[in-house]
Amino acid sequence: MVTRPAPTLEDVAARAGVSRATASRVVNADPRVREAARVAVSAAVAELGYRPNRAARRLVTRAADSIAVVVPESDERVFADPFFSGTLRGVTRAIGELPMQVVLVMGRPDDGDRRMERYLRGGHTDGAIVVSHHQNDTLWRVLAETQLPSVFLGRPYAEQARVPYVDVDNCAGAALAARHLVDRGCRRIGTVTGPLDMSAGHDRLRGWEQVLQEAGLETDLVEHGDFTAAGGAEATRRLLARAPDLDGLFAASDQMAVAAIGELGVAGLRVPEDVAVVGYDDSEAATMSRPALTTVVNPIAEMAGRAVDLLLRVMDGEEVEPETLTTGLVVRESA
Repeated sequence: MVTRPAPTLEDVAARAGVSRATASRVVNADPRVREAARVAVSAAVAELGYRPNRAARRLVTRAADSIAVVVPESDERVFADPFFSGTLRGVTRAIGELPMQVVLVMGRPDDGDRRMERYLRGGHTDGAIVVSHHQNDTLWRVLAETQLPSVFLGRPYAEQARVPYVDVDNCAGAALAARHLVDRGCRRIGTVTGPLDMSAGHDRLRGWEQVLQEAGLETDLVEHGDFTAAGGAEATRRLLARAPDLDGLFAASDQMAVAAIGELGVAGLRVPEDVAVVGYDDSEAATMSRPALTTVVNPIAEMAGRAVDLLLRVMDGEEVEPETLTTGLVVRESA
């Protein structure tokens, strides 16, 4: 008598006409699976007599029942920037009670060991949310080649990257900040940008420029930053050296804005009496700043939650469209 091998989860997925990830979620009672997929997988399980053995399945398939939050940044940057901790909180909150782990994968994509690329190609995770994408990053190509379900948090800079994403309207947000400074009567308005090889940095500079041009003001007071406090402080010093008559400043992140307030104080300038300052993020740093920081809302937790929802739908085989959320200005003491 020949003993037939026990049916695998891959067998179930093939019989049901769904992905292995979707079959796994049905077997693990994920409530977010579409009803049609649930019915098909349940029927396949009954027909094949499939019995899940999670330990054995992991040994054989290396399936992790997980999603990876992929951050192509240095460890130092990830752990110092509240944007990333807010993203992780938003992702884990959206996952909730689902039988799925969240794995943090970080490191520059041009690292010699290519550890992120090896991880994504190795089949260790069911899907990926990519955060902090830079123009020269090629992670989108790795994801396309492996057909790993993925969503970007932030619009990919690379035009070739035809992947779903969730973002905020960064151009409109920066325009709100610049318009607020113009309406206050500021006429020498500078900006500290984010990295211009990222869509967020590029779009926030564009929004600032558009408003100043419409107001008939010069757009020459631009210094480039990197979203960090150190970068914001250095850029502010350069601005003050060029324009001691600066009376308004938009910094493309709260960390840079708070650092700018410190540098303005060192230079003997009062905020907002001498220089009005607006940041971007509405992070905890904005409320702890003295004076409290006027800033643009960057709904990090909401974006992360939407990214999880989109990723689960992609894992179910759905076609999804990018989502762009609206933003607003929170007026506090600094402007």
